[in-house]
Amino acid sequence: MPKKNTIRLKGVFFMLFKNRQDAAKKLSSLLKKYKNKKDTIVIALPRGGVVIGDILSKELNLSLDIIVARKLSSPILEELAIGAICEDFEFLNEDLIKGYDVSKEYLKKEIEKEKNLAKERETLYRQNKKSIYLKDKTIMLVDDGIATGATMIAAIGALKKRKVKKIIVAIPVGPYFTIEKLTKLVDEVICPYMPDDFLAIAQYFEKFDQVSDTEVIEILK
Repeated sequence: MPKKNTIRLKGVFFMLFKNRQDAAKKLSSLLKKYKNKKDTIVIALPRGGVVIGDILSKELNLSLDIIVARKLSSPILEELAIGAICEDFEFLNEDLIKGYDVSKEYLKKEIEKEKNLAKERETLYRQNKKSIYLKDKTIMLVDDGIATGATMIAAIGALKKRKVKKIIVAIPVGPYFTIEKLTKLVDEVICPYMPDDFLAIAQYFEKFDQVSDTEVIEILK
């Protein structure tokens, strides 16, 4: 089991971020070795992750792009993620699917619905701007925090399909058990704060306003 203070997992005992911008700058200080690396691309998960990614890309002088991932909701409890998808990848939490007796018919419809929505979101955000070619690149995959990790796992799977060279996950906050899970899937995880009593991402920010589609589009111009 990885320790909390290793090269892969850089943690501190307590942190409260003022906002996403503050969180991104704190993350940036832990990612200086990637500054000016031409083969490294920042890939952000919309919408909140794009604010983080924008600042990281500017602070580290790296290119920025997005990957859209959407959670698959339980038929019983909408907030519960039983998996997640990207347009070209599916992650299914088989334990939850079996535990909640989710039917194949429901799952098929949910996957189809969310894949269509993911495609629509990506088209909206890109505004005809082409995606960056990612094969053999080092990817810095970012979001504004993580809870279950479902959407992050889907994004990781999609990036691996694109034959990237290396994946670094960079997030300001997330529960230790989820971070530990991610270390088995990627090359490096950078997370300044990993509380054992994690409740929700927003509780670690003084200000955590919803990011609009318009903001995402403006950043990606």
